[in-house]
Amino acid sequence: MIFEGLPTTPRSEELVDKAFSRAARAGRAKRGHEAQESMLRTAGNVLSDNLENVVVSWPDFGFDVDPFYYELADAIADVDRLRQALSQVMWASRQIEDLRDEYTTKVRSADVDTARKHRKQAFARMADVMDQIEEDLRYIGDSRDQLKVLPDIRPDEPAIVIAGYPNVGKSSFVNRVTRASNEIAEYPFTTRGVQIGHFERDRVRYQIVDTPGLLDRPEDERNDIEGQAVSALEHLADVVVFVLDPSGDCGYPLDVQLELREEVRELFGDAVPFLTVANKHDRFEAVQAESVDATMSVTEDENVEDVLDMAVEAAAFEPDLPTRDGGE
Repeated sequence: MIFEGLPTTPRSEELVDKAFSRAARAGRAKRGHEAQESMLRTAGNVLSDNLENVVVSWPDFGFDVDPFYYELADAIADVDRLRQALSQVMWASRQIEDLRDEYTTKVRSADVDTARKHRKQAFARMADVMDQIEEDLRYIGDSRDQLKVLPDIRPDEPAIVIAGYPNVGKSSFVNRVTRASNEIAEYPFTTRGVQIGHFERDRVRYQIVDTPGLLDRPEDERNDIEGQAVSALEHLADVVVFVLDPSGDCGYPLDVQLELREEVRELFGDAVPFLTVANKHDRFEAVQAESVDATMSVTEDENVEDVLDMAVEAAAFEPDLPTRDGGE
């Protein structure tokens, strides 16, 4: 996952302590001008290098981040604010480099006592720059902690997104078609685990994703962050399977379920294939009047594979296969 390998972001005070401690050790090994210059260059290098590393460890949101993860990151961390913070940290890295070079020249052309004063003045100005980006580093660190634990969903693999009210059989369906070889991951903004399963068809790996708290209730019951996460799913889905329980045993009347179905269908639009599947068909009469595409019973293991095959066909995923000669 694109954010998983992000290193821990140091705090401003932590970096200053690290830089000045190393500078002190470097200065003890030398005398006179060499000591002052060594301290100055060591502190400047530690600060500027560490700040630059903070920035370059992040992907470029404009080029490297898939729209699915961009939307999720924006929902959680506010990408514009994060990019601004990263820009400020890079600015600070360059400022400290300039201070290092400016005061190195001053140290070399001064007597020892004046050189020591120049070095102390440089340290004070470097510390001031670090104070200016204290909140930016904190924001980057907090964003990193939230984004690195996002579920590992791969936008380059075909995805079947499952929707429908709770208790209609979605989790049982995912468990059945993936032979329970799925995982429960957490979004930072919900207490309910995202269920992600995988299966293969014709040597293509498919993802099947059930997102409790997002596509299992009406839009007006979602907060802003959840709503933006739903927008992210629009970039991910190759097909949506909406599961109904016409028996009503799930606790939601059929008409309420159908209202949610139309809302979800409108959300994804015509660009994403949409299938309606009625579960527990051993418990109710035919529901053709409700415009379902298929019926099944997960508990009785009836028509489950047929529904999965239908979803794969609707996704119509065509992998990019290399040509025999390696050309395009």
